[in-house]
Amino acid sequence: MFVIQALVLLLLLLILSSIKILKEYERAVIFRLGRMIQIPKGPKGPGIIIVIPFVDKWVRVSLRVVAMDVPPQDIITKDNVSVKVNAVIYFRVLEPNKAITEVEDYLYATSQLSQTTLRSIMGMVELDELLSERDKINMELQDALDKDTDPWGIKVSKVEIKHVDLPQEMQRAMAKQAEAERERRAKVINAEGEFQAAEKMVQAAQLMEVHPIALQLRYLQTLREVATENNSTTLFPIPIDILSPFMKK
Repeated sequence: MFVIQALVLLLLLLILSSIKILKEYERAVIFRLGRMIQIPKGPKGPGIIIVIPFVDKWVRVSLRVVAMDVPPQDIITKDNVSVKVNAVIYFRVLEPNKAITEVEDYLYATSQLSQTTLRSIMGMVELDELLSERDKINMELQDALDKDTDPWGIKVSKVEIKHVDLPQEMQRAMAKQAEAERERRAKVINAEGEFQAAEKMVQAAQLMEVHPIALQLRYLQTLREVATENNSTTLFPIPIDILSPFMKK
């Protein structure tokens, strides 16, 4: 009787150990006696799956998007500037069978590939292009990584450069360049303002020459402005028109 109970208990434990539950975003790649089981609809899951104890070996694979940080890489740009660049890549497993059978550890392999690809592509661009055309470089990185990871059943959906660390002397040089550019713009704006003011003064002089009464009105306005000030000495400008008869004689 005890033997029968032990056998029943052992059978029950085997049945329970053969039942596996997979979440909605998980799939199971099953190897039966070393050979991968080919299922028409792809890997098993989600839900309840049956794994034969001591016969089947299974690997759980997540289908969610993985955000992987690429450590800072020492890079020499095309114009021989040493910088440190780090990035982040977003990818997901599309074919779990390939991700398990084609590469030993797809997470580690993707991380190493992203580092080497980052150094390779960054070494082919100049510093100005690296700082001003990040979108273009991100697309090049994504295309290169997606092409290399396609045999592994992995889809790289996005690559973003996070930070570009410049040397201190390069930062000071760029700060001086930016300051010089701001000074140049300020001088250009000041010169344009002086030019426009001179144009308006010429137009005003031409208008007063055609209409002398405008000069008299300007004279009266100036007197009114002077009268509002609390000055101990008041200067009255004399219009040149008053002196013109004496100058003619």
